[in-house]
Amino acid sequence: MAQRLRFGICTDQNLPWPTLVERWRYFEALGFDSAWDCDHFTQPSRPGGHYYEGWSLLAGLAAQTERIRVGCLVSCNTFRHPALLAHEAITVDHISNGRLEVGLGAGWFVPEHETFLGGFPPAGELVGRFREAVEIVDGLLRQQVVTREGQYYQVRAGSLKPGPVQQPRPPLVLGAHGPRMLRIVAEYADGWNSFGTVDEMRKRNQVLDEHCASIGRDPGEIRRGLYGWAALMPSDPWASLDAFHDMVGRYREVGVDEFIIDQPRPEQHPTFERIAAEALPVLRA
Repeated sequence: MAQRLRFGICTDQNLPWPTLVERWRYFEALGFDSAWDCDHFTQPSRPGGHYYEGWSLLAGLAAQTERIRVGCLVSCNTFRHPALLAHEAITVDHISNGRLEVGLGAGWFVPEHETFLGGFPPAGELVGRFREAVEIVDGLLRQQVVTREGQYYQVRAGSLKPGPVQQPRPPLVLGAHGPRMLRIVAEYADGWNSFGTVDEMRKRNQVLDEHCASIGRDPGEIRRGLYGWAALMPSDPWASLDAFHDMVGRYREVGVDEFIIDQPRPEQHPTFERIAAEALPVLRA
């Protein structure tokens, strides 16, 4: 069965706190399904600028909204132990009254790793760490007693209380692009998120379907998400109603059913409001 289309907004946390609260309430009032922040020490495109920490900011914004689903797109696995991430996720799930989506990725921005973490791990280590972390987060969020003597992480008879509001756990949204990462998505994820051209998303989607087939999982169980921002897309989806419909149509053809797009510029808000009022109900239907 095809998934209902969902639409979310991603905001970099480079705005003052009152402005971020105002924006998230604005996105919620317009009827978007989700709102997301990011997980970096500094903003990749503006390393010297103002930038709040992702999970503590997410907790605050969750408390300032009522309906919209919330998440971090995506948590960087190299920043924190997976047991800490699971504990943070349970806390935010309670603060949001069960509206959390748990985003998690392997990590990618080399400069912040060199500045704050002593260097960037090699690709094989990143994927190995990611698999171990996903297994731990999945188990702890399901209220299991977790013992994991891994190469990178160790947990000995660990459990967390209280459990999350959402049962059996909040949705796990994994960021992944390559075949090894997509295999982990097939095994554990409720949602997959990636970015790229239409052709890149088509190929990755096919790989994910193949992994699902190899383990006997229904590929329709996994939501397929695009993270898009205007600078890396053929055209700005907030430029007009037609531009938004064209973007959704192109990616929908290759299996994308969730669109998380960077917030529009303030001067684009009139068009943004038209898209929310006129395009989203039609596309969802």
